[in-house]
Amino acid sequence: MRVVVVGASGNVGTAVLRALAREPVVTSIVGVARRVPRADGSSTVEFPHDAARWVRVDLTDTADAVIAGLDEAVRGADAVVHLVWASPSTRDPDVMRRINLDGSRAVAEAAVRAGVPHLVFGSTSGVYAPGPAGGTVPETWPLRGVPTSAYSVQKVEVERMLDDLAERHPGLVVTRVRPSLMLQREAGAELARYFLGPLGTWGLRAVAKRAPEGALLPALPFPDGLRLQVLHADDAADAYRAVVVGRHPGAFNVAPEGWLTGDDLAHTLAGGRRVPVSPDLARTGLAVASRLYLAPIDVGWFDMARADVVLDASRARELLHWAPTHDPADVLRETVEGVIAGAGAGSPPLSG
Repeated sequence: MRVVVVGASGNVGTAVLRALAREPVVTSIVGVARRVPRADGSSTVEFPHDAARWVRVDLTDTADAVIAGLDEAVRGADAVVHLVWASPSTRDPDVMRRINLDGSRAVAEAAVRAGVPHLVFGSTSGVYAPGPAGGTVPETWPLRGVPTSAYSVQKVEVERMLDDLAERHPGLVVTRVRPSLMLQREAGAELARYFLGPLGTWGLRAVAKRAPEGALLPALPFPDGLRLQVLHADDAADAYRAVVVGRHPGAFNVAPEGWLTGDDLAHTLAGGRRVPVSPDLARTGLAVASRLYLAPIDVGWFDMARADVVLDASRARELLHWAPTHDPADVLRETVEGVIAGAGAGSPPLSG
């Protein structure tokens, strides 16, 4: 089986490469990225990036260049996995549109032109309308997203494009993977760059130096009422592997059972010392910091967290025979350790 992974050099893409490289059914992997791993000193090609043949495609390039690059990459593929999305810190709406909307459409159209039988799209829990108080969200929950989040709104728009694609091409199997928050230690430098920025990363590292023994932080300020589902990128990648190998159609929530509360996070990171924060105050603070370019992300990201979408992943467990193997608290701790240490892996996005 030949599998093409578009966006194979980032956090999730690297994990997907690891999973596919270890799958006997997969005999050929093509990695597609704007910044490809290479052996000229700018990055070191090692496992899992050495398991793929790389094709450079920049989805913001000219239409002709994008079409030519994607056509080369997907030729002869049995499945195409599309993971590319603009970074959380992207502020330019034109760049976001070209990567997220036009780019997703270009990948889908390339798959159709090449007669690829299976298209897998990396979606998100953010496509769902706010969840039920204290409950969980199945794949049938309304796909209305969070209006204040461009990330969420555009993910919903791409899912609707996929609905139309599947209707026009009934022979094409279309799958959407909707994961919870995906983390790993090796993405520490990338996550710091995208979500904290230089000032926030410096502040986190300065505060971490004052943490007592056994803790990463002296205390954890955290908004009241938020619930988080934390998934190791390797566990998410195993769901992608199962989807590809089994050619499963439809949508799959991918998440651990249960969730982490603010007290759980404080226990994991700060020895149980949590500083309660009003959600409204936290949102206002992020809005101000974002407007002043002190924070790389906008309030839409906070609004997605506040929408309280906790995924029910029973469909993935039943049909994919999938279950996460990493404890969410351990995943959170190793990721924060990676952010503090500036940890990365052997690809340009993960290295800096």
